[in-house]
Amino acid sequence: MPNELNRPIRVLVAKVGLDGHDRGAKVIATALRDAGMEVIYTGLRQTPEMVVNAALQEDVDAIGISILSGAHMTVLPKVWQLMKEKKMDDVLLTGGGIIPDEDMKKLRSMGIGKLFAPGAPTSEIVDYIRDWVKENRNF
Repeated sequence: MPNELNRPIRVLVAKVGLDGHDRGAKVIATALRDAGMEVIYTGLRQTPEMVVNAALQEDVDAIGISILSGAHMTVLPKVWQLMKEKKMDDVLLTGGGIIPDEDMKKLRSMGIGKLFAPGAPTSEIVDYIRDWVKENRNF
């Protein structure tokens, strides 16, 4: 499906910290690729700094972080802070994993994008990223 960018949407998918379970991240990366997006998968055990630097180098439209370790209230705000410091105000930070609803609401109130629980339809994630990019990356 075409977008206003006249190029594929670029998404960086990352696993931050010591969480070694990457099956979900790989499923999402495959779904995004199958939807026509260009996906950069950073692999396991990334630091927030590594993720943000890779996103800058790859000129991505969105960063998706998979987190199952329970460190979401540390990792996501740290990535968000680094993105702000690097003036990445037009890049979506989204993600998913084992994140309680209350924490999802707190993270959203900080400005972080929608977060998805395990079992969320991949089509919902694809549509969310497409819609966000269409509204925020028209240049």
